[in-house]
Amino acid sequence: MKLIFIGPPGCGKGSNAKLTSKEFNIPQISMGDLLRAIVKSGSGLGKKIGKIIDGGDLIPNDVTLEILQDRLKQEDCEVGYILDGYPRNIGQAKDLDKIVDIDKVLFISCSEDSIIQRLSGRRMCKKCGNIYHILNMPPKKAGICDKCGGELFQRHDDSEKVIKHRLKVYHEETFPLIKFYEKKGILEKVDANPPVEEVFEQIKKILKH
Repeated sequence: MKLIFIGPPGCGKGSNAKLTSKEFNIPQISMGDLLRAIVKSGSGLGKKIGKIIDGGDLIPNDVTLEILQDRLKQEDCEVGYILDGYPRNIGQAKDLDKIVDIDKVLFISCSEDSIIQRLSGRRMCKKCGNIYHILNMPPKKAGICDKCGGELFQRHDDSEKVIKHRLKVYHEETFPLIKFYEKKGILEKVDANPPVEEVFEQIKKILKH
């Protein structure tokens, strides 16, 4: 089962991909995580990618495809996988068509107001990467990770200014993918405004249908 999760930043793609990965025993491949690992390496490519991410823009298609191809060669991808955060534009979708046949594309739909509230309130642990939300999932002690005691911080791309820019980029670059996959007959819409448990129930029904 080869899946793609598409949706605006902050719609819950990552959280639902993680739950789906566990339920169906297939890896979640987050392009964001792959790119952040490269940035953390401190390589020349990592520094270049870091500047693009901080600005809220998209990474060049040839770079993301090469990174993805390397990941798909790993053994855990043999029975299927979930692509989370890729493709993000028509060019990437056409590149992907050349290397894999996707079974279903889940469009995780969410209102813009909810997205801004979710992302601007998100906090991440500097040590272990655990994620919190100042309103929906706060830590027991403000600014401190429950899991490892590390300091929590707001990612630069979660500031309201960058969020609005990311949403603009999404509407220009990524939203056209909805029609692209509708024409292929493999698109399924998921309403991500309800609580995550209800959203995941929608996903399970779609994939077990």
